[in-house]
Amino acid sequence: MIKKILITGGTGFVGQNLTQYLNKNRYHDLISLTRARLNSIELNDLDRVDTIIHLAGKAHDLKKGSNSEEYYKVNFELTKKLYNIFMGSNVKKFIFISSVKAAADSVEGMLTETYVPDPKTHYGKSKLMAEDYIQSQTLPAGKSYYILRPCMIHGPGNKGNLNLLYQFVRKGIPYPLASFENERSFLSVDNLCFVIKELLEQEEVPSGIYQVSDDEALSTNEVVSSLAETLNRTPKLWHIPKSFIFALAKIGDKLKLPLNTERLNKLTENYVVSNEKIKNVLNIQLPVPAREGLQLTARSFNKR
Repeated sequence: MIKKILITGGTGFVGQNLTQYLNKNRYHDLISLTRARLNSIELNDLDRVDTIIHLAGKAHDLKKGSNSEEYYKVNFELTKKLYNIFMGSNVKKFIFISSVKAAADSVEGMLTETYVPDPKTHYGKSKLMAEDYIQSQTLPAGKSYYILRPCMIHGPGNKGNLNLLYQFVRKGIPYPLASFENERSFLSVDNLCFVIKELLEQEEVPSGIYQVSDDEALSTNEVVSSLAETLNRTPKLWHIPKSFIFALAKIGDKLKLPLNTERLNKLTENYVVSNEKIKNVLNIQLPVPAREGLQLTARSFNKR
C-alpha cells in the first residue's frame, strides 16, 4: 500500500536523498514542503497524509554568523507548530530529525539514549527544546512519534569537514593531524534513509528517542585513508607534534584561517554513538558499512 508522506525540508541535503530513496522503494505519494512554506501550514494541508517527516531546521553554523534567536524560531517554534497540527490531524506518525548535539557536544566513552542531555550550543539547545515538547504532549491512541538523533550525516550533496578532507587528499596535500588518535561515528545518508523507511513500514515500533549512526566508529586517519583509496592514492599522513598544531590553531582563530581551534576539535575529537536501540527495536542490520559509505560519498565529490 502506497502511503502519503509529507516531508519538510525536502530540498535540503537529507531531503533530496530521502526523496530519491523512497521513490526507488515505491513510496510515490510524497509531498515536499520548504521551510518557508512550512510557516503557513494549516490542518487541511495534512489531508490523507499518513506520516510527517520533519527535516526542515536551522543547521549548526560552524562560522558562528547566525543569530541565536533563529535556532529557537526554526528548530523549536516551527517544530512545535507542526507537531500541534499533527496532534489535531489524522496523521499517524511524526518523525522528527533532531541531532546527537541535542544530547552532548562532546562524548567520553559511548553516547547512548540514556545520557542526560546537556547541550552547549544554541543549535543543540533548540533541538532539545523541540524534543522535550514532543515528549511532553499526551499522545492520542493510534499516533506515534520518533525522534531520531543522527550523528554526522554524509552522502551525495554533502558539504563540510568531510569534503575538506577529501580536497586535501585529491590535491595531494598531506593530512597534518595524523598525530591525533581518535574515534568518531559517522552516518551514511543511505543508512538514515533505510531507518526512516523501516519506521514507515513497521507498525509496532514504540515512540521515543533513537540515535542513528553507522555500525563502526572510525579515526580521522582511517577516514583519510578511505578517501585516498577512492582516488587510488596512498594516503599522506603527517605526524606533526600536537603542541605545534595547537599553536597553529590559535593563530587561525585570530587570523580567520581554515585551521582554527573549533575545526581542529571537529577533526580530532572522540564522538562515538551507539545505534543498538534503533537496530534492536526495528530488528534490522544497516545496509551500508561505514567505510563503504564514506567511499560512496567521496565518489560523489569526484563527480562535481
